[in-house]
Amino acid sequence: MINHLIAGTKRVFGLHRPGRNLKVYPDDVFIVSYPKSGNTWTRFLIANLLHPEEKVSFANIDRLVPESEELSRRALDRLEHPRIMKTHQYFDPRYKRVIYVVRDPRDVVVSQYHFFRKRRRIEDNYPLSQFVSRFVAGTACDYGSWGENVSSWTATRYNHPGFLLLRYEDMLTDTPKHLSRIASFIGIPASPDQIAEAVDHSAADKMRSLERSAAGVASVTRNARQDIPFVRAARVGQWENSLSRESLAELEGAWGPLMSWLGYAPAVIKDSEGEFAKFPETVFGDREL
Repeated sequence: MINHLIAGTKRVFGLHRPGRNLKVYPDDVFIVSYPKSGNTWTRFLIANLLHPEEKVSFANIDRLVPESEELSRRALDRLEHPRIMKTHQYFDPRYKRVIYVVRDPRDVVVSQYHFFRKRRRIEDNYPLSQFVSRFVAGTACDYGSWGENVSSWTATRYNHPGFLLLRYEDMLTDTPKHLSRIASFIGIPASPDQIAEAVDHSAADKMRSLERSAAGVASVTRNARQDIPFVRAARVGQWENSLSRESLAELEGAWGPLMSWLGYAPAVIKDSEGEFAKFPETVFGDREL
């Protein structure tokens, strides 16, 4: 009874979190990705571009580029427009302006595995192969499987003017180029020098230092293990030394056509007959990024 009264009071005063049921405006911009696909880094890049006068850190990133599901209705209503917000949500037709960051699911699952260790959601001795099975089944987190989340956006919005699809790997290769694309998409006037400065302030080594300095304050590190970093390798292909042949077959068997369409090559497997690499036949059309 008391809990119902508290919840009702919060709702009346706008102190509840609407989550997926938030009110969406036409000028909202959502930075969307499956968890551990580069969303936080993208937020830092945008925050450093939008707020050059302020030192962006893990202590203030939730204010500068907030996560929509973590805010109360009152806080959401008070945000300046256009609101630029992070989310991991699967497709929502109300989101008219979306920056979707996709990452190779083989790297995503490794990164998510260590993040779950950091958050104490699994023990250190939890088998990675078992986690891969949960990841493929979509039971590891609240946003479905990687394939469900990615395809829910790419199948409905690809090539739409209000949808910018970015690969994490391409962003690592040429960060200034892709941050310029983001700035143009949002409508932020940005000179090459401003882009370069934002990229420099968002470098992985600097983010690791910022993470350490805000360990007890930041939402992603508070009440989490400090011996496992949130910002880990920040590189491509960590799966090659982490995943077993069986796990690779499970991941690629589930999403081979989608991975191929996104430009992710199959793993090269060695057996008694030599090397081979094969995805199932693709059912997707041409893609340009």
